[in-house]
Amino acid sequence: MDDLFDTPAPKAAGRAPSDARAVPGSEGAAPAPLADRMRPRTLDEVVGQAHLIGPGKVLRRAFEEDTLHSMILWGPPGTGKTTLALLLAQIAGARFVTFSAVLSGLKEIRAVMAEAEADRARRGRRTILFVDEIHRFNKAQQDAFLPYVERGDIVLVGATTENPSFEVNAALLSRCRVYVLQPLGEDDLVGILARALADPERGLGGSGVTADEDALRIITRLASGDARSALNILELAVALEAARGDGRRHVTEGAIREAVQKKALLYDKSGEEHYNLISALHKSLRDSDPDGALYWLGRMLDAGEDPLYVARRLVRFASEDVGNADPAALRLTLDAKEAYHFLGTPEGELALAQATVYLALAPKSNAVYAAWNAVREDIREEPAEPVPLHLRNAPTGLMANLGYGRGYQYAHDAPDAVVDQEHLPGGLRGRVYYRPTERGLEKDLGERLRRWREQRATRTRSKSAD
Repeated sequence: MDDLFDTPAPKAAGRAPSDARAVPGSEGAAPAPLADRMRPRTLDEVVGQAHLIGPGKVLRRAFEEDTLHSMILWGPPGTGKTTLALLLAQIAGARFVTFSAVLSGLKEIRAVMAEAEADRARRGRRTILFVDEIHRFNKAQQDAFLPYVERGDIVLVGATTENPSFEVNAALLSRCRVYVLQPLGEDDLVGILARALADPERGLGGSGVTADEDALRIITRLASGDARSALNILELAVALEAARGDGRRHVTEGAIREAVQKKALLYDKSGEEHYNLISALHKSLRDSDPDGALYWLGRMLDAGEDPLYVARRLVRFASEDVGNADPAALRLTLDAKEAYHFLGTPEGELALAQATVYLALAPKSNAVYAAWNAVREDIREEPAEPVPLHLRNAPTGLMANLGYGRGYQYAHDAPDAVVDQEHLPGGLRGRVYYRPTERGLEKDLGERLRRWREQRATRTRSKSAD
């Protein structure tokens, strides 16, 4: 943990963000990475997040009016979470302490809290505690912040790439405002890269390095909305060009591709992005869009998802959303799972892609899924009635004398193997669970079932008339 602003300069009353002093460590120190040197020093230098820091917006007003409050900054990497926390501290003139959830534990938390409490009592100064990756703290560690947040000893600023409603406990979350940061757009990132190339003090402006806009746009697409990643790629590409020793100072696409090696995809197999992508795959399949489904399948696999997890979801989809409209879908998805298990990556991924396209193009029915859910609800909510006597076997004389099996109609002895006996308990008599759709094979199944139900009804009426 680092106490960056232990003795801040006095803050002029009502000072606007553009007057804020520079963030320590950002004044062009040569050894520092380009992304750190180019960190915005004022709100006006921040690119993106206009919904939070645009004129009159909530965070800008908090900065300008010095209304400090605890907050959670939630967004993808490289969108400005740390920068906003630094700017808040420098504008407020508060003591600023950074805390990493990866490196710190409960002992360190308590020590920092005690220092913050003492500093407020001694100097009347508040501490802004910036907790990076707050979602990595467990419940006990998060609870340790609560009394100090409530008393005002600290202003907690947590940064997370994970949905705080899942990762931050309710007690702490209720004491913080949650601000959602969006990925930076392509034009935003191009502007940041161009600024770095032109800035002679903190950037590459004094080195004579150039890059055309097409090259910068390649970097932005590879960075996926992450400003830090984009600046790192640019810096490494420049170093690679310089290392060639031919005197060229123009960043080429080849150097960019060499610098990045492989595009980094935002993904957390246990976090929200995992559920977002599988939801996108599932909904693309349900909407019969093979292109969208293949794209989301590729995104998941390239980001490192377990292919067998994907295979299990495809098998589930075959039953839940295709069902009896195309029973072959279930067999195909099971075959795809076995093919991947046999071949592995990358060859086995093609079988998953084949199954994905088949499911997208298959006729859809959730009739079995709906019927099963209705059955489960009746089992939970209705009395567990005994099996009707005529459906019971009678292996002993006593059971036969008690009426077990009496009146049972053997279907194979009836015309078309259709009988009119009831198969549900008395309280559920007449309940219809399975309602076939008019799609795919289920249309034929539905017609068959309709005829059988009509035959049963006719025979039941005939018996009643007799």
